[in-house]
Amino acid sequence: MTDKRTVLVGLIGSDLKLSKTPALHEREGACHGLDYRYERVDIHERDLPTSALPDLLRELEERGFSGTNITHPFKQAVLPLLDELSEDARMLGAVNTVVLRGGRRLGHNTDWYGFYESFRRGLPDARRDRALLLGAGGAGVAVAHAALKLGISKLDIFDRDPARAVRLADDLNERFDGRRATPTEDLVGSMAASDGLIHATPTGMKSYPGMPIEETLLESRHWVADIVYMPLVTELLAAASRRGCRILPGGGMTVFQAVGAFRLFTGLEPDAERMQHHFAELI
Repeated sequence: MTDKRTVLVGLIGSDLKLSKTPALHEREGACHGLDYRYERVDIHERDLPTSALPDLLRELEERGFSGTNITHPFKQAVLPLLDELSEDARMLGAVNTVVLRGGRRLGHNTDWYGFYESFRRGLPDARRDRALLLGAGGAGVAVAHAALKLGISKLDIFDRDPARAVRLADDLNERFDGRRATPTEDLVGSMAASDGLIHATPTGMKSYPGMPIEETLLESRHWVADIVYMPLVTELLAAASRRGCRILPGGGMTVFQAVGAFRLFTGLEPDAERMQHHFAELI
C-alpha cells in the first residue's frame, strides 16, 4: 500500500471563516485518493494589513503548498507578485488562483468560467439584450468578460470609482467586437433599460451587509445574478424575489471556479456534478 499523495493549498483573503471552498476542495480531493488539505489564510483573523500579501505568498511557498486561491481584496493586488500569467488572467487583469511550481508563481483566473457556467445552467433562457453590472473590481472584471461571452449585447458598468468603470469598459471593447460595454453613473436609467442585474461587489457578505442598489429599481421582468454566496440568499436576492425577479445565487460561480482551480492544483479532472451536490450539502 502506497502513501497518499499530499496536496496543500490555501485561500488568501479577508474574513474567510464562513467560506465553503475548503470543504469543497477537500472532499473532491479525498474522492481522488489524495491527502488534500485546504487552509484559510485570513488577514482579518491574523490581524494583518493588506500589505502583508507578499509575506503570505512567501510563507505558503516555504511550507510546500501546491498553490492558493486569491479572493477579496487581493485579486488585482497579487498581479505584480507573480512570475507568469495565463492568457485568461493576463486578459482580465485579475487572478483568483496561483499555482506554485518549481519556485515560480503562475497566475490564473477561473472566476469568469465559474460565472459563465453558473449562468448558462441557471438562467439558460434569460433575455440578454442589456444588463447592468455593479462593480468593476477583480470579480467584476471576470464577470463582465463572462457576461459578454454569454451573449449579453450591451453591458452597462457602474462602480463607486467611475474611472475604474471606464477602464473596464475600454478593456472589454478592445477585447470584443463593437462597443458593447459602457460605463454609467445613472443606475435608475440603466435599470429601466436593462433585462437584468449582475452584482459583483462584496456588499451582502456577512462583513459587508446591506443592499448595493435600491429595491425600488427592481422590476419583476428583471433577472438578478449575485456573486456573493455567504449568505446564499443575500439581501439583494431576497429583495429581488419579493419583486418577482428570477434570481441566480453566487453558489454556482463558487462551484465552477473551484472545479477549475482543483484541476490546476492537482492536474486531475474533478467531477463537477459531484462538487455541485457537495456544495448543496454544505449550504
